[in-house]
Amino acid sequence: MRHLALLPTAALMLLLGACGAPAPSPSAEAVIDSARAAHGAPVLDRALVTFDFRGDAYRLRQDGGAFHYRRAYADPLGRPVVEGLTNDGPYRAVEGDTVTLSPSEQSAVETTVNSVAYFTLLPAPLGDPAVQPSYSGRDTIDGVPYHRVEVTFRQEGGGADWQDVFVYWFRTDTYAMDYLAYAYGQGPDEEAGTRFRAAYDVRRRTGVRVADYHNYTADTLAADQMAQYPDLLEKDALEQVSEIEVDSVQVRSDKGEHGPVELLN
Repeated sequence: MRHLALLPTAALMLLLGACGAPAPSPSAEAVIDSARAAHGAPVLDRALVTFDFRGDAYRLRQDGGAFHYRRAYADPLGRPVVEGLTNDGPYRAVEGDTVTLSPSEQSAVETTVNSVAYFTLLPAPLGDPAVQPSYSGRDTIDGVPYHRVEVTFRQEGGGADWQDVFVYWFRTDTYAMDYLAYAYGQGPDEEAGTRFRAAYDVRRRTGVRVADYHNYTADTLAADQMAQYPDLLEKDALEQVSEIEVDSVQVRSDKGEHGPVELLN
């Protein structure tokens, strides 16, 4: 009987302990799904995005799994050049004529066009099957709580830079992606480094969140140390290397006010 009398007290203690336990961490996939929705990824599933970046004109077209990313600029001779990337691969046209590209030129076109598209459309690209996310903790930056999610990529479908590593910070309340870090050059015989971006001038275009970024670095940080970036930012211990600004952004969707978009031209 003495043991039976202790059961309610023990149960109460277990209950109180459970009430005081911290809430379990969400899955990385759940955080990314919420962030993609908050940023307007469903609009981008079938849309045309146009903008200017560092003097070049970009057009990003998506139609479910089909895509056509391109940039237009003038070469040193003043000739109009269009470089693009589709599901079939990269291409270049000079004065309207398609030119043959060497393997290194194909890689350069793909890297340039795809990297600008990737960063501009984030976090929508995190829905790609090659993405391997993991929840790595919570941080408080400038008094605001954030989920921290690390992303690596499968080699199949991960592109030429599949070994790069990314870290994203999403607000716990709105799932806004206010900060991100990435480690590049992670393959053999590549020049490695890391970068950290902080969003500013946030705006909405047809329901899609668009932002510019202050771009920082810390030469001492390796890929597995990027979680330290927010602390270094608050200590004013980072070197700013550039501003990432996308100008004249327009988003047209088949669900938007302008009607259907001819996506694959």
